[in-house]
Order: sequence, then C-alpha cells, then structure tokens
Amino acid sequence: MKRSEINEIIAESDAFIRSHGAILPPFAYWSPERLRGPEAEMIRARGLGWDITDYGQGRFAEMGLFLFTIRNGTVADLGSGKGMLYAEKVMITRDRQLSPMHRHNIKAEDIINRGGGDLVLELWAPDENGGIDRHSDVTVPSDGVPVTLQAGGHLRLKPGQSVTLMPGIWHAFWAEGGDCLVGEVSTVNDDRTDNVFEQPIPRFSQVEEDAAPDRLLVSDY
Repeated sequence: MKRSEINEIIAESDAFIRSHGAILPPFAYWSPERLRGPEAEMIRARGLGWDITDYGQGRFAEMGLFLFTIRNGTVADLGSGKGMLYAEKVMITRDRQLSPMHRHNIKAEDIINRGGGDLVLELWAPDENGGIDRHSDVTVPSDGVPVTLQAGGHLRLKPGQSVTLMPGIWHAFWAEGGDCLVGEVSTVNDDRTDNVFEQPIPRFSQVEEDAAPDRLLVSDY
C-alpha cells in the first residue's frame, strides 16, 4: 500500500468513528516523532494504535481492514494467568470489503457491530488437525444465545449484535448495506503470531513510502 493511501484511510476512518459518537484515545494523534520516543515504549511494545492492511493483495477496497488497537495485555500475562488478560480494538469494514478466512490459536474474541451496515460472518468449525471442517455444523454464542449454522453458514449481525468466536473457529467477514463500525473485545492479541489464514497471505502490508506518514502504523514499530 502507498503511504499516501494510508494517510487518507486514517483521516476517513477517524471521521467515520467520530460520526458514531466514539473518540479514539489521545495517543492516536501523537506525531510519528513522539511515538518513536521513550514515552511511547508501552504503546509500541503492546502493539497499540493504527493498523491498516490489504493483506498484501493490493486491493484494499475489495480485501482489507481498518483496525485501531485501544488496549492490550501481554503474552506473559496470559502465561501467568493473571494481570491484563484482555484487548480491545475498533475496526471498520467497508461495504463488501472482505476480511479473509482465518482462525486464531489462542485468542477468543467478541465481534460487535457498533453501527452502520450489517456485519456478515462466514463460519466453519475446525477439523481435528486445525483445518476447516467442510461438513460439520458450527455453533457460536451470539449475545449469550447459542446459534448453530451449517458448515460455511453466514451469521448476520445487525447494529448492537455480537458473536463470540473461540480459538479455532474459522471466520471471514464483510459489511453489507454500508460501511460497518466493529468492536472487538478479546483475550490478549498477538497479530504477529496468532493469525492462521486459509490462504498463504500476510497479516500486514508492505508500505510504499510515497509520502511522509501522518501517523505511524503498528507495523511501523
């Protein structure tokens, strides 16, 4: 992705978030120089901040995702079983923009439609080797109520609705009927090691530096 495109997406996304009555934390607006300094050591170490990906495909409008990690614990916290065991993100998935099929080994997550269009998830159960089970039904809690779908079924979340995805559940998602503001509340998030994609694609994008960054991305850390 070009840095100029990333700068534009950041500005558009910030405006979209504000249009839904949400405000990002102060460090979202720190300069690149300040984020590189000692004051931001924990922010960098925990992967907080702006995260824009086209999954290395160069087609952000078709396959991509905007994310901002608001808070995050550490893998060490998980290992000890105490401390900050949780994470929170805000995401924007654009109308018909695909976040491709993947699962997590460790992370359990609540995916919440915070407003805008519908959020549609394609869901599959894992097989005994961690791959996709093409035959079995999949059951997930949606706002505390178990929902069972046929293999590869689509779960549609209206604004205010949510789904809980446990480790191993394969999922892809996109918005329909307009761009969608999405919340994610999860166990500690490690995007560098805990994303397993169906296809061999990268989690982070390569950046072409055609302009100076307005804000640093998590991948810039």
